[in-house]
Amino acid sequence: MSTLLSSLGRWSYRHPWRVLVSWLLALGIAGAGALVLGAGTDNSFSIPGTESQAGLEQLNRSFPQVSGTSAQIIVVAADGDSITDDAYRNDIEDAVAELADLDDSVLSATSPFDEMVSGMINDDETAGIIRMQFDGQASDVSDKTQDDLRAVVSDLADELPAGSQTALGGDLFATSIPGVTLTEAVGLLIALLVLIVTFRSFVVAGLPLLTAILGVGISMAGIFAATAFATVSSTTPLLALMLGLAVGIDYALFIMARHQDQVREGVDPEESTARAVGTAGSAVVFAGVTVLIALIGLGFAGIPFLTTMGIAASAAVAVAVAIAVTLTPALLGFMKGRVAGRPRKAPKAKEGKPAPAPRRRFSERWVTGVTKRPILVSLAVVIGLGIVAVPALSLNLALPNAGVLPKDSEARQSYDLVGEEFGPGFNGPLILTGTIVTSTDPVTLMDDLGDAVAEIDGVKEVALSTPNETADTGIVQIIPETAADDPATADLVRELRSHHDEWLDEFGIDLKVTGFTAVGIDISDQLGNALLPFGIFVIGLSLVLLTIVFRSLWVPITAAAGYLLSIVAGFGVVGAVFEWGWFADLLHVAKVGPIISFMPIILMGVLFGLAMDYQVFLVSRMREDFVHDPEGKSPDRATRRAAALRAVRSGFTGSAKVVTAAGLIMFAVFVAFVPEGDSSLKPIALGLAAGIAIDAFLVRMTLIPALMAILGERAWEIPAWLEKILPSVDIEGEAVERERHLAAWPGDDSVVAADELTIADAGIDGLHVRLAPGAAAVLTGSSPGALRALSLSIAGRATPDDGRLRVAGHLLPGRAAWVRAHVGAVMITDAGDLSTDLSEALRGRPALVVIDGIDRLAPSERDQLAARLRDARRSTAVLLTALTPEIALDVLTDAGRGPADVIDIDAPAALSSAPHSADESSESTEVTA
Repeated sequence: MSTLLSSLGRWSYRHPWRVLVSWLLALGIAGAGALVLGAGTDNSFSIPGTESQAGLEQLNRSFPQVSGTSAQIIVVAADGDSITDDAYRNDIEDAVAELADLDDSVLSATSPFDEMVSGMINDDETAGIIRMQFDGQASDVSDKTQDDLRAVVSDLADELPAGSQTALGGDLFATSIPGVTLTEAVGLLIALLVLIVTFRSFVVAGLPLLTAILGVGISMAGIFAATAFATVSSTTPLLALMLGLAVGIDYALFIMARHQDQVREGVDPEESTARAVGTAGSAVVFAGVTVLIALIGLGFAGIPFLTTMGIAASAAVAVAVAIAVTLTPALLGFMKGRVAGRPRKAPKAKEGKPAPAPRRRFSERWVTGVTKRPILVSLAVVIGLGIVAVPALSLNLALPNAGVLPKDSEARQSYDLVGEEFGPGFNGPLILTGTIVTSTDPVTLMDDLGDAVAEIDGVKEVALSTPNETADTGIVQIIPETAADDPATADLVRELRSHHDEWLDEFGIDLKVTGFTAVGIDISDQLGNALLPFGIFVIGLSLVLLTIVFRSLWVPITAAAGYLLSIVAGFGVVGAVFEWGWFADLLHVAKVGPIISFMPIILMGVLFGLAMDYQVFLVSRMREDFVHDPEGKSPDRATRRAAALRAVRSGFTGSAKVVTAAGLIMFAVFVAFVPEGDSSLKPIALGLAAGIAIDAFLVRMTLIPALMAILGERAWEIPAWLEKILPSVDIEGEAVERERHLAAWPGDDSVVAADELTIADAGIDGLHVRLAPGAAAVLTGSSPGALRALSLSIAGRATPDDGRLRVAGHLLPGRAAWVRAHVGAVMITDAGDLSTDLSEALRGRPALVVIDGIDRLAPSERDQLAARLRDARRSTAVLLTALTPEIALDVLTDAGRGPADVIDIDAPAALSSAPHSADESSESTEVTA
């Protein structure tokens, strides 16, 4: 991967206008799609497969008067007045008649004085509620209808006696459409200041912001265009905006910081860009992929709107990654060498005295202190974060309602008035519904059922118990004693469901508990149940990925443990603010209480990817320094331990600046959404801000170095059997560095060059090969499996275990994709079609064609092969394998490809000192053809 990214970075550097224009076109297309296709967001929540959702669907079919969204108008009489006085009653009745005729979307408008309903006037007769039922969900009610509704309420308020109050609320107005405020721009300004300090250049500091904003523009436009095909909640674009900005800035920062360091060391800007994209860019892609997997994993909960949210956010991260590895090097192509920034001032020498030694950097002093007493530091961090996590035990989850809106919102004022005058449960009624088609007396049946329900603890009153017009479906509207987001209301829902069998036997009704309050409770329960499997998925994924990347067992374990600490501490910060009320006024928290249900699972998914990001950038530098330290391979354990400690300190010092800047930027972006953010997004933003700060500075930059110092050389040990089965993933740019060191090898134009080539399973050890362009050679040996393995390795289809191998100018295994594109391969089998395989191998202009198993061919097929090779381009080199080399040599002679050299892979390496001709071939393992 690193070599592919390196080539992509070099190409982008050389063609900056093409890359920039391509991304601007993508922005234009996405923007046009959003304008043409955008259908708006939809805040209706559904959860297929649950009892509450099935109940809503049943009501929608058989009792539409109560299945859609609703609104309510509360009227509170002036002090000393009664709501039943004519001065109130007449105006209220007139308003109800006007509301009923508002438009076709209004199914009903119910007066508090209607004899068919109860409970719409409070016990003190000081307040009454007008209820309205609409056709469809909140998103189906037009803005004009809502404006007309507000006008009627305003006229009613003007007509009522002085001192009275009216407020409009209900499900229709329970959620607000979040937007971007000036506070979010402050987060970008802080990010810019951090970048200026990091890069010591105003121009360079602006580039990560530019790429991030462009990426966010594309992803946001794409999300709004997708509303034509999918239901997207209003929180989804803001979550994508928040994540896209944070990771977009950080990913560009990682690449540009590596590039700037290399340019300061004197590396050519183009070469430096290619290296930076190949090394830091590989880590960026790895980090981005982990975030993508975690976000897509939100589908674990089985809730459609949350799955959509995860996919949209993952799309924003994918765009950020793509822009980081293409547009960032393109912008560096515009900058050329003007990226070094202002140099640091060297300390001045006092008169008559030598210049003082450069002062140790803070990162060096920090890691030295941490690793000097690692056990004490580790205990302090773990105990401290454990204390911070205590408020997490108080977290209660619920979907947002009007009670969390700002206090100056009319819907919030209505919510509070209803709670004061009628009790908190009136804002979250429950509905029992079932089919009563077999009943001969549906009215009496529903009355009896209502009486039974009223006896359940937690039920304040039964507001309505009636069959529908066709007497095939009945409903019971229940007013709980507690608010919709109170845990006691969730207990009441479970209690009502526990009576299902009892009431089925007694009344013959298959009852379902539903309503928007029950839907919210079911969503919260399902999200809570999904946390454990999602947590296992995320932590298991981190263990697997980091084991593959670092070839270590302890590094993944410490990373996963650190992630757990960050998560629970982040939950603790959210609990302290939103449940305990600490700093609630400072952060403009509208109401202390339950937080939005999907905060924990989103926080777990997002923070996982970002935590792995920091882990990779810090620990990969430590691993690199340990691997390159000769003392790390010493047989003496104390020497290896000292080398491991040096690697921890040097690796931390080398990467701390970038990780610090990245952590500060992410914290600034996330925390900017807290003070003025949407009530649904506020706890998510605070949790992410706290989690990032804790993970970056306390876990990754304090706890992890301390644990690595405790582990010493054991941190890099892994069982041999596990090392053998793990796939190789290069996220540190090792292949790029290998290419740079071997750029001059082999020093000639050989189309195949191999030195000390080893394929353990095939028994090949120390093989040396040279094959000139247009030349031919035969590989022979006693094992057809060994010849097949060697053929596949040379053709870029398999990876050798050790040694150097360059084919068609490309170093393997890093450039295997390029080799496969320039090398044809035919693996002859008894069931194969030689003609088709040859046509495919010789298609285009291959630099080399490898044909394995000539012995398997019949004489007529050998003649066919010779004819095809005779007609092939003379510049194409030919490499054949055969147990009997004479057969292959005859084919090459017939094809006019002689003389050819023979390489015996079984011959001892000691006999490979000089090239030989065909008739001496059995003694050679090094050939120049």
